Amino acid sequence: MILSGKEIQQQIDKNIFIDPFSSDQLNPNSYNLKLHNKLMVYTGDTLDMKKANPVEEVIIPADGLALQPGELYLGRTKEYTKTLNYVPMLEGRSSIGRLGLFVHITAGFGDVGFSGYWTLEIFCIKPIRVYPDVEICQLYFHTIEGAYELYSSGKYQNNHGIQPSMLYKDFE
Repeated sequence: MILSGKEIQQQIDKNIFIDPFSSDQLNPNSYNLKLHNKLMVYTGDTLDMKKANPVEEVIIPADGLALQPGELYLGRTKEYTKTLNYVPMLEGRSSIGRLGLFVHITAGFGDVGFSGYWTLEIFCIKPIRVYPDVEICQLYFHTIEGAYELYSSGKYQNNHGIQPSMLYKDFE
């Protein structure tokens, strides 16, 4: 089951932690998250799964930044989240998708117990200007059944910024 907005509100600071939290970003069954003002882009011509790939930080100015098709931009949410007893899921907002902007390619599924900022895999169909603090995606929460262990991966847990792929650690 997916939690209603009213239930999300009731679980704030109990099983769902969102910092900063604003009731203005609460929807009937999700919570909107904002885009931070930093992006990251890979600088190499070929990405290698077995290696840490070089990246460069890009700042989104207040007057916006034009993203280009064919480029992968890693972003992050402005909000730090922690979820206990529920499975957090991230999706793009329909208004964002209707502009041809994808905010996650395949990584919209969170694990129960995840704590950190959400890294966004941003890709656009046409050039598009993005702005810091835009409500870019939404987080919703599923109930979980059966015994489980809280997520505790050293790769992405308790992150403090944009996280490029750390798949290379799986090969070590």
